[in-house]
Amino acid sequence: MIFKLKQAHLDDIQIAFDLLKSASITLEEKKVNQWQYWQDPPVEKIKWVEDGFLNNEFYFIENANDEVMRMVRILEKDLSYWRVMNDQSKYIHSLVIDKAFSGNNLGKQVILCIEKNAKKNNFEYLRLDCDATNAKLCTYYENLGFILVEQKQLPLGVYNLYQKELI
Repeated sequence: MIFKLKQAHLDDIQIAFDLLKSASITLEEKKVNQWQYWQDPPVEKIKWVEDGFLNNEFYFIENANDEVMRMVRILEKDLSYWRVMNDQSKYIHSLVIDKAFSGNNLGKQVILCIEKNAKKNNFEYLRLDCDATNAKLCTYYENLGFILVEQKQLPLGVYNLYQKELI
């Protein structure tokens, strides 16, 4: 499927919250106990999204008709989940899909696109986290070549921290 990564702008922030809420509802329907907080986000999660928009870290994934299919946040530092790392890395967060576009392997394609761009710009690692209780998603990331580096307890749960070496 043809898609493009488009920088999200502050005036698009409601689209981000709508995608996160929709993803939360979809997970709940699938009996996956993750992201319920996006249905009524706490102040710290609202700030997390606002900070990402202010730092130009959010991207929309659009199809050829400019329809938003997915969203992702890409950072170069992630002190909320990872300690200070002395390397060049890209961090993927909140890769969510509009339910209307699910089931076409777009998640993998987006991750591979981010990986390709990171390699091209000499980044050493691609990193992401996953709720440790979501075994299906953990396996998905492992099948994409990500290695579990550690588990971390955070206020909203236990997270697996994954990385993929790019060099």
